[in-house]
Amino acid sequence: MDYYNFDYDYNSSCDDPGDCIFQCDNNDIRALRSNMVYVYSIICVMGMLGNALVIVTFIFYKTLKSMTDIYLLNVAIADIMFVLSIPLLVVNEQYGWILGDLSCKLLKGIYSVNLYSGMLLLACISTDRYIAIVQARRSFKLRATALVYSHVICLVVWLVAVGMSLPTFIFYKTFEYQNITVCETSFLDPQSAVLLKTLMPSAQLGIGFFLPLLIMIFTYSSITCTLLRAKNFQRHKAVRVVMAVVMVFIVCHLPYNIILLMYTVNKFRTDLDCNVEQNKTRALIYTECLAYLHCCLNPILYAFIGVTFRNNFLKIFQDLGCMSKKYISGSSTPRFTTEGFTSKKSSEVFDADNAVV
Repeated sequence: MDYYNFDYDYNSSCDDPGDCIFQCDNNDIRALRSNMVYVYSIICVMGMLGNALVIVTFIFYKTLKSMTDIYLLNVAIADIMFVLSIPLLVVNEQYGWILGDLSCKLLKGIYSVNLYSGMLLLACISTDRYIAIVQARRSFKLRATALVYSHVICLVVWLVAVGMSLPTFIFYKTFEYQNITVCETSFLDPQSAVLLKTLMPSAQLGIGFFLPLLIMIFTYSSITCTLLRAKNFQRHKAVRVVMAVVMVFIVCHLPYNIILLMYTVNKFRTDLDCNVEQNKTRALIYTECLAYLHCCLNPILYAFIGVTFRNNFLKIFQDLGCMSKKYISGSSTPRFTTEGFTSKKSSEVFDADNAVV
């Protein structure tokens, strides 16, 4: 049975879409990918350390007492599984795939699942903070059952991520290309190749980026307006944290998704220019690294920036004998703000764990 891969099969003539790039001299692209291995390695190590510390802190030093804690733990799990897949993806690009067809499907599928789940969980965190602050009066009575809701929501997020990743599990296969075994998408006919090579990145753009982005812009804009109206001297610090979260998300992911959109739209054109296509490929490689960097920044933005969480983190080093107790603050100050946030709509006081991010 013949299988088709859009990128690898249509290379006999520039009359077919996507061919010209393979008739160009790609030595510079290969050299760039080889050099980026060092960047991927740094991202992998940083992502592993940061997210592993978050998970260890939750397991041994901090109870899961809020919806945000549940979401943060799930984000750390998604991020750490994501960075674990990076080394094998790099090996596949550099040397070909040596681990068999099943592992090819599993690796690419797990990569996709954690990409979707990580982004959707960040949207869940922003929505939870919106409800806790902007809808403080209405949500106060529901906080007692919040942990139950958060577990259900996380389960739904993971199921949605698996569902969105089913095409990856199904269509990624190993096949021979220029005497090298590669792990890429393969299809039974050219029509399927064209359709799914369009739908898969489109779904990633829509569900994996633009949907979380729109949710975060709406929720954090509302949170910022509410904080600025509150009579709390720590509000400006909280606003800066909110702005940092949104800006880092945009800076890390927007360039890659714009290039991915251009790459997808132009994939089926026949009037391709080698220089233009190579420049887009370079841009895709650079912006992909920038997007990967976000999983290293999540522990800082969502966890370690808080005093309570940071103290629990430092206790790990104290218990390991690497740090004196004097470096750990005795303050019981909650995450992201040093005092509770009092809603103008209600007289109840929310700590920052239930206020910002």
